[in-house]
Amino acid sequence: MSLLSSRRPAFLVAAACAFLVPVVTVAARAQQPAFSFETVKQQAADLAAAAYKAPAEALPKGAENLDYDQFRQIRFKRDRTIWRGEGLGFELQVLPTGWLYKVPVEINLVEDGQARALEADTGYFDLGALSGKLAPDVRMGFSGFRLMAPMNRPDVFDEVIVFQGASYFRALSRGQSYGLSARGLALNIGEPSGEEFPFFRRFWIEKPKPEARTTVVYALLDSPSVTGAYKITVTPGAPTRTDIEMTLYPRKEIANVGIAPLTSMYLFDSLNRTRVSDFRSAVHDSDGLSIHNGLGEQLWRPLNNPKRLQTSHFLDQNPRGFGLIQRARTAAHFQDLEAVYERRPSAWVEPRQAWGPGMVELFELPTEEEIHDNIVAFWHPKAPLAAGKAHSFSYGLAWSDDSPSMAGLRVVGSRSGLANGPQRKNGTIQFAIDFSGLGLAHVAAPGEALPTAKVEASAGGVSTPTVERNAITGGYRVAFTLDPKGAPFSELRLVMMANTKPVSETWLYRWTSE
Repeated sequence: MSLLSSRRPAFLVAAACAFLVPVVTVAARAQQPAFSFETVKQQAADLAAAAYKAPAEALPKGAENLDYDQFRQIRFKRDRTIWRGEGLGFELQVLPTGWLYKVPVEINLVEDGQARALEADTGYFDLGALSGKLAPDVRMGFSGFRLMAPMNRPDVFDEVIVFQGASYFRALSRGQSYGLSARGLALNIGEPSGEEFPFFRRFWIEKPKPEARTTVVYALLDSPSVTGAYKITVTPGAPTRTDIEMTLYPRKEIANVGIAPLTSMYLFDSLNRTRVSDFRSAVHDSDGLSIHNGLGEQLWRPLNNPKRLQTSHFLDQNPRGFGLIQRARTAAHFQDLEAVYERRPSAWVEPRQAWGPGMVELFELPTEEEIHDNIVAFWHPKAPLAAGKAHSFSYGLAWSDDSPSMAGLRVVGSRSGLANGPQRKNGTIQFAIDFSGLGLAHVAAPGEALPTAKVEASAGGVSTPTVERNAITGGYRVAFTLDPKGAPFSELRLVMMANTKPVSETWLYRWTSE
């Protein structure tokens, strides 16, 4: 399996993903039939009917062996920005090939129903380490693009979304800094034969209307197993939203497929830092998986950095939403003056249709460095995708600060460590889980009885939990111990109760002896 990827703290490179910038001129072309999403679907269907043909690498002589730092020196020339000065709500810059990005993608602009290709032109870049080393007639291809809009100030175009590498894309909301990414599709994650990485080989970007609040990106996906047509509507703001319609055309039956995959990084936090020696209090782009399942139950699963690959399956039918969430929102939580982890986006997936039976899958890989993405979550349909048929999915993806508000208590902190006293010798673990949120007002006013906590463990023994008010958070703290009794792992489940009814989201965690 190949999920780990090199990257820098604010610069994602997951499995052939990076970021930088370029832009291009529009090539004149004869009048063609009007472009629409049906155009992309037809191209995807035609592509699926033929044998897969891997794209060729195409790097100009002199740019074949760029390293990370050399590639980052290539800068897009601001004055060549597409749509700059046209009074539109968006600007567009394209990204160069090089380093990990050896296969160029096609980029088209759509205006008044007509699609026109952007011609590669090295003149759109300040070349940095390549300056003077390329032949004058060399044209660098494109590895992707970024869209910008005035999110934080009306007079400044901020980066909103980037598409680059395989089918990866990532976006920002107002006040955020880059962290986790989304993908168009995940295939064969966890398979011994290795993961298959579908890629967006062709894009169409609609020129927005004056002062438009949204624009649309279309993409053609390809891989040995499947092709796909994507329509991605981008709406910047707080939060930025990407509404996705996709139709897949499998070349063969696909059983291990991930819909709406999210990729993130988790190194450590107060729940699991036994293997960590670090001056910081926590390091992660996301700290939990949130699920709103088809039964209406809200689940919170803190993330982990295990010694061995861990896979978790959350069976469901017609999920209401799920996402990788960053709930830690203060600089004091991380004590990192450069990485600004407290400003990393969360990503919340909300199906626009009934997805039927399946499961949310969570993959947690071991990592020793924060430059690697080691967390993946997605929806895995129960039924395989049959070959020769079209399979459509639609969902909203919000790049928010948290999962949507709920009428009840939510987890705001999870801590663990060896218990004190005689229990310490037995390897007993002490847990402290903090809850806060909208449920406080109707659960227990001052002087009234506190809610109770229900704790269950799949192995070992848990103590009777205690509940007390937490003056620091303004909520409640639940404390309990787990005696593993020799078990290598135990699945823990905790929910707060009032009058025999749940009044919180359900906290889930897999404790392991390693």
